[in-house]
Amino acid sequence: MERFCITERMLCGKDGSIDLSDFLDQAIRGPGGFQCTQKNGGAHDCAFKEPEMDKLIRSLIGDSSILLDCQAGECLHETQVPGYTRPVKQINTPLIAGVIAICALFVVAIIIITWILSRRKLRYGAIRLEDSDDETTKLMAEHKPATLYFENISYQMNGKSILSGIQGLCHPGEVTAIMGASGAGKTTFLDILARKNKRGLVEGDVYINGEKVGSSEYKNVIGFVDQEDTMLPTLTVHETILNSALLRLPRDMSRTVKEQRVFDVEKELGIYHIRDSLIGSEEGKGRGISGGEKRRVGIACELVTSPSILFLDEPTSGLDSFNAYNVIECLVTLAKSYQRTVVFTIHQPRSNIVALFDRLILLARGKTVFSGPFAQCQSYFDSIGYECPQGFNIADYLVDLTMHAGRRVSIDDGTVAIDTVSVGPSSTKAVKSIASISGNSTGEDSFAEPSASPRPRNFRRDSIRQRQERQLFTRRKQTIDTAASSDAGGDEAGNYKLQLNPTNALLSQTRDDLHDLPPAAVSGSDLDLMTRAFSQSQIAQTTHQEIRQAVIGAVQANGSNANSHSEDGPSTTLSAVGRGYARVGYLGQFTILSQRTWKNLYRDPMLMLTHYAIAIILAVFSGYLFYGLTDDIPGFQNRLGLFFFLLALFGFSTLTSLNVFSAERLLFLRERANGYYSPITYFTAKVLFDIIPLRIVPPILMGSIIYPMTGLVPDSSHFFRFMLVLVLFNLAAAAICLFVGILCKNGSVANLIGSLIMLFSLLFAGFLLNHDATPPGALWLQSVSIFHYGFESLIVNEVIELTLVDKKYGLDITVPGAAILSSFGFDNGALWSDIRNLGIFAITFIILAYAAMHFLLVEKR
Repeated sequence: MERFCITERMLCGKDGSIDLSDFLDQAIRGPGGFQCTQKNGGAHDCAFKEPEMDKLIRSLIGDSSILLDCQAGECLHETQVPGYTRPVKQINTPLIAGVIAICALFVVAIIIITWILSRRKLRYGAIRLEDSDDETTKLMAEHKPATLYFENISYQMNGKSILSGIQGLCHPGEVTAIMGASGAGKTTFLDILARKNKRGLVEGDVYINGEKVGSSEYKNVIGFVDQEDTMLPTLTVHETILNSALLRLPRDMSRTVKEQRVFDVEKELGIYHIRDSLIGSEEGKGRGISGGEKRRVGIACELVTSPSILFLDEPTSGLDSFNAYNVIECLVTLAKSYQRTVVFTIHQPRSNIVALFDRLILLARGKTVFSGPFAQCQSYFDSIGYECPQGFNIADYLVDLTMHAGRRVSIDDGTVAIDTVSVGPSSTKAVKSIASISGNSTGEDSFAEPSASPRPRNFRRDSIRQRQERQLFTRRKQTIDTAASSDAGGDEAGNYKLQLNPTNALLSQTRDDLHDLPPAAVSGSDLDLMTRAFSQSQIAQTTHQEIRQAVIGAVQANGSNANSHSEDGPSTTLSAVGRGYARVGYLGQFTILSQRTWKNLYRDPMLMLTHYAIAIILAVFSGYLFYGLTDDIPGFQNRLGLFFFLLALFGFSTLTSLNVFSAERLLFLRERANGYYSPITYFTAKVLFDIIPLRIVPPILMGSIIYPMTGLVPDSSHFFRFMLVLVLFNLAAAAICLFVGILCKNGSVANLIGSLIMLFSLLFAGFLLNHDATPPGALWLQSVSIFHYGFESLIVNEVIELTLVDKKYGLDITVPGAAILSSFGFDNGALWSDIRNLGIFAITFIILAYAAMHFLLVEKR
């Protein structure tokens, strides 16, 4: 039998001890005594003596009485010593007023600072130095014009063929347009050329100057501009481009030179005059720059690194015709002036934009319909029987042609049956029939009288469309001569005018004799015919020969390893892509991203200021409700309610951490794919500027006000432990929400899951459900509840040394705080273990959040 004072316990009872309750109740009658003697200033030798107890001790142990080796106050709290007078609690009103004033002044200072910073206009000015000229010249000298070759490009996903056997080339100094109807595979093909991560199976070969290039080297010489503009709306144009330059240009290049490079690009793209304008957004404070300007900013972010090849996905999407032309004209100037290779997808461009194309790749259902010089495009389609009507936009005609390419082959032999009316070789009869059916007179340009029995309107509209499509997209075989003047003969002479648009423009259509057309397949579709015709064409053969010659030339120039493969991918020689360079390191990336995150925070400070304002207002309100807590049973209940409310408030306020990454998820995916930075530096900067202003400052503000107002234990050690628990709990809850926000792409789902986690954790805090009443099978839920650790540590820190007084029947009944805590199922000695567990939760979920971001947030298309 052992006898000693149990650490941090003032009452009997622990697993492994002997229960003497019955003996004490029935046998002990007194008198009892407690004597202590101190030896040389050391520990006290104490003895507890009582006749019946002494007999028990002698029989069990052999000692004369209960002998103890105690330090003063270890076994008995000072409040239990006879003669102790309980001091009267006093609330320090001046201290409370001072704390509230300091917190309010802090928030006012934050508002003033953010207002000044947001109003400040940074006027960037460039100073041209000789060193900057030398470094810029060095960067440009290392640039090597790149010809892009590709052959047999195929792509399958879930067993379905998306692309099949595409080949072609793109020269420096030229712009190459990839066109096709919706669903033709334009964006998929561009992604493959840019080596984006694809979910399906990619096959084929891509060469730069005849050589295969590894992925890392390949990404160093290309730039990619997505269709949707993803930029921080709180940054200016110059800051957005400068961040790209600072993160991606060579590490040994000075900041002055990088800024000068940004100025040069801004002038090249015509956005220098808006360099100090905010990007803006529809949801933010203001709209900011226009769509066309925003598109050029996106191009500038890639162009600032001087890429040899620039890929753009639908650069004119969402722009009006004027801005669309400006963007394409800018790309043409870039290609021709700086020998860049520019490749972009585009959908139904205007004729003035089409005139700027150098090369065209036309796709239909993932197959190549044309790939070659744009100047040869119209003559090629004329030669295979698909002649674009004179006056038509060739791009519109080709896109519409590819949309109808899936129908079965039909050849216009000169007679078309329309509604039982036989129409001869001239399209004039078709137009007459259309005009007759529509019942509308076109004045002197009309070809027929209104029909005596008009058809229903819907049927008539469909018939007109069908006739137009048949006239435009049916392969021609019979010669139609329209060289003569339209007013020199009748329909039989083949002279006609074709009215095809609502502006009554007259489009003359010329047909040449096409006896040498490629023979149509016995069965199949127009697409089969067009793809077969192109694969057998002189253009395709010339392209194939040029690719083979480039590959053979690269092998002869650089040896047999020029296009060999290693375990890490294709081998690379510097002759193909130029010399590589080291980018800024981790510390530099963290510094740049921290500055960007800080600017984003203070230029849109509502979330931060809302957290601060709510913390101060609710602190004052809670202090008013729980003002001057008493040391009795009602005071104990109020302490439980106060701590429960604080934890619930902070727990649910951390749901804002769900949006830490959701707002920038797409931006991070694209910047990571384009090699801006390492994920760890971005994550660290984001978490740091979420933790400090939103997770540490609010609990400090709130705790500083509530503690003196409510009259909690007036001791500095208790106060700092109270603040530590609040901060660690806030960090742990924020880390959990951060992890959920990264896992869930859908914001609504993330909100639901985060709220459920907080509610279930709240249930096992120890306030709503007693620990001893918890079913054994659900006890593990308490061990994973941050509310349990936070609530238990707060209440133990406050009540463990209190003696609660309850007045009943005229008597003052004193109850040690430890006894009350034990009745509620709290562990009196778990204060520091609970604090440790909160820290472990915070660190663990921050690590899990980074792991989820690193491995899950990877761009896949």
